[in-house]
Amino acid sequence: MAVNEYDLNLTLIGVSATCFLAVILSIRFCNLLFVKSRRKKSCYLNKEQKPQQAFKRLLADNSYLQFKHLKISTVDSVPDDEYSNLHPYRGVISELIKDPNVDFVEFLDGCDKPNLDMGSPYTWVDNRDKLRELVLELNNERVFAVDTEQHSLRSFLGFTALIQISTKSKDYLVDTIALHDDMDLLRPAFAHPDICKVFHGADNDILWLQRDFHIYVVNLFDTAKACDTLSKPQRSLAYLLEIYCNVMTNKSLQREDWRRRPLPGEMIEYARMDAHYLLYIASCLCKELKLYKNDDSDPGDELYFLLEASRRSNATCLQLFAKDFEAFPGELDAASIISRYMKGQGNVPSTPSHFQDRVRMLCLWRDIMARIHDESLRFVLSDAAVAALAAIVATTEVDICCAISKAELDFDSRTLISPVVSSHMDGLLVLLRENTVSSNRIYELFIQQNLVPVGTCPLSACNRVFLSKTSLRLTNRSISLANGSRPPKLVAKRASRELFVQKFSCKSPVYHNCKIYADDGRLLCYCDRRKLEWYLNRSLAKLVEDDPPAIVLLFEPKGRPEDEDNDFYIQSKKNICVGCGEGSHYLRYRIIPSCYRMHFPEHLKSHRSHDIVLLCVDCHEVAHAAAEKYKKRVAAEFGIPLFIRRVTETELFSTPEEEEEEATSEETGGVPPLQQLRTAAMALLRHGPRMPSDRREKLLKVVSEYYGGSRDVSDADLERALVIGMSPHERRKFAKKQRGFPFKHLETDPKKSDDDSVDVSLRDEPKQQSVLGHGPHGKQVVMHLLKEYGENGISEFCRKWRRVFVEALRPRFLPAGWDVMHRGRREFGDFSVYK
Repeated sequence: MAVNEYDLNLTLIGVSATCFLAVILSIRFCNLLFVKSRRKKSCYLNKEQKPQQAFKRLLADNSYLQFKHLKISTVDSVPDDEYSNLHPYRGVISELIKDPNVDFVEFLDGCDKPNLDMGSPYTWVDNRDKLRELVLELNNERVFAVDTEQHSLRSFLGFTALIQISTKSKDYLVDTIALHDDMDLLRPAFAHPDICKVFHGADNDILWLQRDFHIYVVNLFDTAKACDTLSKPQRSLAYLLEIYCNVMTNKSLQREDWRRRPLPGEMIEYARMDAHYLLYIASCLCKELKLYKNDDSDPGDELYFLLEASRRSNATCLQLFAKDFEAFPGELDAASIISRYMKGQGNVPSTPSHFQDRVRMLCLWRDIMARIHDESLRFVLSDAAVAALAAIVATTEVDICCAISKAELDFDSRTLISPVVSSHMDGLLVLLRENTVSSNRIYELFIQQNLVPVGTCPLSACNRVFLSKTSLRLTNRSISLANGSRPPKLVAKRASRELFVQKFSCKSPVYHNCKIYADDGRLLCYCDRRKLEWYLNRSLAKLVEDDPPAIVLLFEPKGRPEDEDNDFYIQSKKNICVGCGEGSHYLRYRIIPSCYRMHFPEHLKSHRSHDIVLLCVDCHEVAHAAAEKYKKRVAAEFGIPLFIRRVTETELFSTPEEEEEEATSEETGGVPPLQQLRTAAMALLRHGPRMPSDRREKLLKVVSEYYGGSRDVSDADLERALVIGMSPHERRKFAKKQRGFPFKHLETDPKKSDDDSVDVSLRDEPKQQSVLGHGPHGKQVVMHLLKEYGENGISEFCRKWRRVFVEALRPRFLPAGWDVMHRGRREFGDFSVYK
């Protein structure tokens, strides 16, 4: 029995030791696992190779630098910093718009339906030698068809993954991934004005070719524009393939990953089809354009509609690629998400007080990560995931993964966490845990964590330029002190700026990009919805498109924009600041000040938006300062002061203070209009009965003009005129200064509130004439120009103002077609509001 107890004790001791050892090992293992999980994870780019990482030339990088367009010898005189707004082939394209070259039509005659067999072999171009052979082939052609395939999911700006080119006898598929750095060989063929390039819906293709390869299309025939001219019921390529070629297409393949190599057979067939049939479709459309007639057609001009389709096509070539910028990275996306989810349109469980700040910070993180890794925003983190993360309190990686998965499943049916989030989960978790939303250095911290030599992400051509320009977008942020507080002056300045933006910035988009077509199908202009409704309400037009709206006029308009060298009016425009690209707020800015323009002849100013541009608050301040400076130069050049010179003769009827004011006004070249009004009113109140009658009448006229000139001026009017335009502080100072003077109709006790004193007396005044401008200066300048130089003087005057604007601001985002030499003249038709 004793032996059994001894054995049992030994067994218990062994089991206890084993359990203790197991616990120790478990703790050690957990510690190792915990430490490993806390280590910085390696970026997925260290293992995953993306095609664009092999590109050596990146014309459009992910930085905040504006895109630089190709510079050719014909415009060498243009400074490099102004080149982003110029089209290198603008002159040639403009000539083609004025005088279309439709000789290519005779070379389409051989494109018969029997030749449409897709069984013929195609050429896959994937090395420099094959590309050179293709270039030689294209240089011998008079017309060829082009289409492109893009990839945007795994790239921030997107890139061209394939170009399909078809001649009458051969199909070529150009592997632009393998040949990305050699694609400049195709530039001469695409820019040759005697070789016609046939596209379908070329608006985006033209911009993509510029962005990736500096390839500019000259002499274009767009089959989509031909459909518009012929008023076809549809304009899609699938519709044309079905109607003319009896071919059905699967457009879902358009969204496939065109980076794949080798491409599957069905994707190759789809890519070939888009360009293979295009020449035949163009041939059919050209024949219809020759035969097309309407009520206003000229029986003797069978090429009228063919020429019109060519004009519309070549006008598309004038577009220029430009990056979209905003005041601070992710700001526009954040505003959109906040607007949608705070109104209950998203499936967000709650909207805590920090929701908006977190959305902004997450959008900033997403923008930087997308640029660093060259991924699209939606690949990094969807809008739904941003809202979900901002609405929860995430303390672990599991919380983040669950929130993203649920949001993606609800909104996009995509449950996988992106590799960007997986690789940089630690940084995202810290961002959500800590109260970092108030730190203005978070931008640099994101960059340092990922791209500096000790960062986690590999440097590549996609992010090298971005890394060197990280401070560009921080200029609009206030500077924080080391302890997190801000200087009072900076706080006040920022609050003042935000109030100004809130009060004066445009509350809705300025450019609606609605279209107005002539009755012959030619595009007349882009405009806002109100102008469209004006025509529709008067039964002068019919609606032909809904989104965006477009109308066709039911009468013959006077002239065409391109006939008047006004290509500006047939270009769509973005609602961004033309100076820096700010898109969150903007104000209208008149390049030619209203004090001059309001006196122009009607046909030089009516309904002309060329000289009214959008500027953010900061750019507006710069442009306004330059304009005020130039006004003084105009005043000196013409000898016409900005303000009216001496208002009163004060030798007999003036106080010492008034004499001092007049002496100052003589030195500065005139008296401001408000000061003119106050001085006249004070002189009449103090010395009116003792004044000579002619002098009294002059001063009464000054005051009467302010009140509209339609009634006699009373003593109450004179007293009210003394405080017009004064701030509450200025009114109090004025009241203290005038103590002892008997005001019968105006309460000036500084102890009373503003509402109880001055404002009450002015509340019921009739609408008064504005005196805040420069008086007669603008009118006198315009009258002088018309008298001495005629309308040519006005045109040159406008050009000088445009140069002042360009030199002061160096705008990088002016709409296509904007020109310092813009003519501006307009003829009015029979249905114009000006008749």
